[in-house]
Amino acid sequence: MRVLVTERHLEHTSEPTLRDLSEALIAVYGTDYGLHSPTWISRFTDMTRQAAAYRDGRVLLAGDAAHVHPPEGGQGLNLGVQDAVNLGWKLAQVVKRTSPESLLDTYHAERHPVAARVLRKTMAQIPLRRRDDRNKALAETMSELLSMDEPRKRFAAMMSGLDIQYDLGEGHALGRRMPDLDLVTADGPLRVFTLLHDARPVLLNLDEPGGLDISPWADRVQLIDAEYVGTWELPVLGAVPAPTAVLIRPDGYVAWVGDRTPLGLHDALTTWFGPPTAA
Repeated sequence: MRVLVTERHLEHTSEPTLRDLSEALIAVYGTDYGLHSPTWISRFTDMTRQAAAYRDGRVLLAGDAAHVHPPEGGQGLNLGVQDAVNLGWKLAQVVKRTSPESLLDTYHAERHPVAARVLRKTMAQIPLRRRDDRNKALAETMSELLSMDEPRKRFAAMMSGLDIQYDLGEGHALGRRMPDLDLVTADGPLRVFTLLHDARPVLLNLDEPGGLDISPWADRVQLIDAEYVGTWELPVLGAVPAPTAVLIRPDGYVAWVGDRTPLGLHDALTTWFGPPTAA
C-alpha cells in the first residue's frame, strides 16, 4: 500500500515518522487504519530549484544535485538517469583523451534546457492538487484536453522524455532518440538498441554496403550495414521518411543523418567522437 497525505504545516526539521503519518491520517479520516511496519516514509514540498551551471571546471552535477522538483508525474528518475547517460560517455571520452575537454560543455548545453522544461511542467501540475473551485475548474479543463488523442500523445511524450530533441541542426530525426528498428543484416535480424549495449557509437548504413568510409574512426565507431523497409515512427511527430544513414551516439540520440551522401559525416564524427586517427 502507498499513501500520500498533505500536512498542515511546512516547518519540519526532522525526518517524518510513523507517528507523523498516523496523526495525519487520523486528522482526516478519524483513524490510521492500524498502520504499522512502514518500509519507507518521505516528505517533499513543491520546492523547485535548478543549478545555474551543470559544470564548473572539474565539478559536474547530475540528477538531484542539478535539479529538485515535486515528484509530479514521476519524471525525476528519468530526468536524472538521462543526465547520467548523457554525461557518462562524454566524460569517458575526455578521460581517455579521445575527445577534447570542450565536449563536456555539451552536457550543460543539452541537459539544462530539458530539466528547465520538466521543472516548469511539474510546477504547472501543482495547482491540480488543490481543491478550491478555481483549481477544480482547471483540473476539469485539463481532463477534457487529455481526453483528446493529440494532447494526450504530447503530454505522454513529454512526461516520458521521448519528445526530447537536442539542438544539433535541422531534420526530423537529428537530435532525437533513435527508434528501436527491426533491421535485416547479412548475419540475420537485429534490433537497433542491441547495438548500443556496449555504449559505443554506431553508424547505421541503410543504403548500399560500402558506401561510407569511416576508417579513421574504426576503433571508436561501429559501422553496420543493414536494411529497413518502411517509415520511422517518432514520438509526437509520427511517421517520418527513413534516411539512408544515421550516426547514433552512445546515449541513443542521432548525431548525423545522411541522405545518399556522406556530407557532414566526418565533421559529426570529429565533434562527438574525437579527431580522426592517422593511418
